Amino acid sequence: MKKTILTMLLALSMSGCAYAYPWDKKPEPVQTDSVTEQVKVLYAQNNIDKALEMLQNKPESDRSALDWLLMGNILQDKDKINEAAYMFNQAINKDPKYYQAHYNLGYIYLIQEKPNMALDEFKKAVKYKPDFSYGYYNMGCAYLKLKDWRNARYNFFRAMDIKNSDPNIYYNLAYCFKMLNKEKQAQTYLDIYNKMTERQ
Repeated sequence: MKKTILTMLLALSMSGCAYAYPWDKKPEPVQTDSVTEQVKVLYAQNNIDKALEMLQNKPESDRSALDWLLMGNILQDKDKINEAAYMFNQAINKDPKYYQAHYNLGYIYLIQEKPNMALDEFKKAVKYKPDFSYGYYNMGCAYLKLKDWRNARYNFFRAMDIKNSDPNIYYNLAYCFKMLNKEKQAQTYLDIYNKMTERQ
C-alpha cells in the first residue's frame, strides 16, 4: 500500500497536476453572425488556418467576445500562448462575465507557472458559471502548485460534486490527502482512480 502511494507521489512530483482543459472547446451558444458560424464549422473541421484568417479579416470593432475566444483557441492550438492570452483578454474586455474566456486565460497562466494569476481567473469563471467543474478542478491544480493542500482538496471535491467521472479528480485528491499525512484517505482515492482507469 505504501509503495503505491510513494509511486503516486513520485509520478506527481515529476509531472505536476494533470490540468483539465475541455478539449471539445465548444463555446457556449451565443448570438453569432454568419462569419462566426463559418469559423465555428472550420474550427470543428480542424481547418484552423482558414478560420483564423476569416476572423482576422473581420474588423476588430465587429468582433464579438466569441470571435476573440475562438481566435485565442486557435492561437493556443498553434502554441502561440502569449497571443492566445491577448485574445482571451480581448474577449473579457468585450464581455467581462464571459466565463470561458476567464477560464482559458487562467489555463494559460497555469501552464505558464503563474498559479496566483490563474486562480484569479478560475475564481471569476466559477463566479459566472457556478456549475463549471473544470474551473474548480484547475483551481485545485493551482492550489497544488502553491502547496495549499487544503484549498486544493476543497476545490477537487467541488469539481467532483459537479462531475465525478474524471479519474484525475480522484488522483489529485489522493495526492492532497498524502500531503496532509492522511494515508488511509489517500489510498482510498488512489484505489478509486485505479479502478476508473482500468475500465478505460
